[in-house]
Amino acid sequence: MVRNYKRKTDFGSTPQHIYDKAVKEVIDGVITLRQAAKKYDVNVMTLQRYKTKITDPNVKEPASIGWRSHTVFTHNQEVELALYTKQSSRIYFGLTGTDLKSLAFQFGKVNNVKMPSNWYNNCSAGEDWLYSFLKRNKDLSLRTPQATSLSRATSFNRHNVKTFFENLCKLYDRFKFEPHNIFNVDETGVTTVHRPSKIIAVKGTKQVGAITSGERGTLVTVALAVSAIGNTVPPMFIFPRKKMKPWFLTNSPVGSIGSANSSGWMTGEDFLIFIKHFCKNVKPSIDQPTLLLLDNHVSNLNIEVLNFCKLNGIILLSFPPHCSHKLQPLDRSVFRSFKTFTHKFSDS
Repeated sequence: MVRNYKRKTDFGSTPQHIYDKAVKEVIDGVITLRQAAKKYDVNVMTLQRYKTKITDPNVKEPASIGWRSHTVFTHNQEVELALYTKQSSRIYFGLTGTDLKSLAFQFGKVNNVKMPSNWYNNCSAGEDWLYSFLKRNKDLSLRTPQATSLSRATSFNRHNVKTFFENLCKLYDRFKFEPHNIFNVDETGVTTVHRPSKIIAVKGTKQVGAITSGERGTLVTVALAVSAIGNTVPPMFIFPRKKMKPWFLTNSPVGSIGSANSSGWMTGEDFLIFIKHFCKNVKPSIDQPTLLLLDNHVSNLNIEVLNFCKLNGIILLSFPPHCSHKLQPLDRSVFRSFKTFTHKFSDS
């Protein structure tokens, strides 16, 4: 396979900056071409060709030195393909390897590019071209995309984000919040059966297992509030049970509280309990209010929650709908590290 080819000689291994220095001295008239080749220990004919590439105005591609494999497309054509691939990924319509190979074949036909015969047989570029293309464009790679709904993709836009930060600035100007009075609250689901870490096993084994407490775990919701300076409020746990029992909180962080409902998810009643817990620990007041950033989930917009916050100096500001995956600080940082730690801790 071409993509597994290993060079057998060191021909063309001289760094390009050596040729640049040699050509500069020749162009400046410091030394002759042969003197430069001898001084920098390079091939005189290669140096001559490199000098021609630099000085000839008809050569459109950037000058380069060294051994290069044959490419189907020109440098500018590959740049165009790479830019289209990046743009497709940016707007949530990324190309698979098969898509890119098919696109390359169509692109070659439109531009009357001479292509290998097997491209015409398969109506697609080959695997070798794909791997070589990714190797030449090091900022591209095959990635596993995260499923993103259309509402999320379309709601995260300049207008919504700008409006949120304008509202945030207005609150800063009005209440003069100190960093320790700015909190972010969010909840995440944690399963009682954690994902096993990767293990070393025999190559070719079709299935590799690891012992866990069960194959399917119970989902417990954890609500957490963190301030702009890193202080935290003891978490709240919501268990999928009809009634809350004190022993559910065994070995939990000091000061933690719990609640229970049939689903295990945050409800308006549960969030009111959390807000009272938050108020008890942070102690906001009308004279010294606290800013609480949160998503606009229906459980966070309970009328009793809004009245309690108004009476106790808690200013609520919600992120735009379907934008918390980009704007929510806890989603972007804390929860990912937290879940990674819990998976590792469960293995020890």
